Amino acid sequence: MRALLTAILVLAGADLLAQDTEPASILVSRQLAASEGLEVGQIVQLAPDAQGRRSQPFRVVGIYEPVPDPSRLGRVPREVRLHLPDLLALTREPNVVAGTEHVEAINIALVQPADARSFTRDVNARVPGAAARPTSDAASSAAPFRVIERFHLAIALVTILSATVFLLALTIMLVDERRETVGVLRLIGLPVRRVLMQVVLEGFLIAGAGGVFGLLLALTSERFINAFFQWRYDTALVFVRVTPDVAALCLVIAVPLGSGAMVAASWALLRRNALRLARR
Repeated sequence: MRALLTAILVLAGADLLAQDTEPASILVSRQLAASEGLEVGQIVQLAPDAQGRRSQPFRVVGIYEPVPDPSRLGRVPREVRLHLPDLLALTREPNVVAGTEHVEAINIALVQPADARSFTRDVNARVPGAAARPTSDAASSAAPFRVIERFHLAIALVTILSATVFLLALTIMLVDERRETVGVLRLIGLPVRRVLMQVVLEGFLIAGAGGVFGLLLALTSERFINAFFQWRYDTALVFVRVTPDVAALCLVIAVPLGSGAMVAASWALLRRNALRLARR
């Protein structure tokens, strides 16, 4: 089991190198190694308090990247990972007997994750006083992100509605400028249905091209947005990700809305008299 400990690091002197016992191994986060200038193989001192009492030597055997956590955004994870026996030996009070330490929570990884529910019921039934639950039931910690998700959904709906109104107004102006062209097509004998099909096809092509352009723009900006905010907060968290499902949903929304706006703007124009359209 791995444990996390944030502690003050004091670089060990030459007297530690002369000791016979090999220091225990630890892992340090990339942010802590960068801020303190730590390297693999270096011996450091860890203490359970800020005064450095009861410090012990440890050897840095690796530098790891902390798992991105949105709830800790803005806090630089300066952390150390120790083996559980080493952590207990470091943090145990002098008057506490080894093996009697208090444990508040234990994370258990199952071979079959689908058995989490049944395993939870068995633990709660067999261990009085224990409260076991699957990590998927951590509703309290996920509640803020659900609120943010709903907020983003509301913004997306308002954006789509406002963009549809703007698109409809723009297509009405564009169609009105082509009044004479539509009138000529009507005068040479093309029926309304034929012209309407041409309008639908044109709207479909324009909406599809606009959707593809928007996806390309999103894919291009995705890299720059992630790079900037990862640099700003010194984290590996991915802030923007355009998945195939998101891309397909965008096209499903954009293409029907674009072609529908074109048809709605052209319908009133096609119902007019051909001579009036041609201004004759």
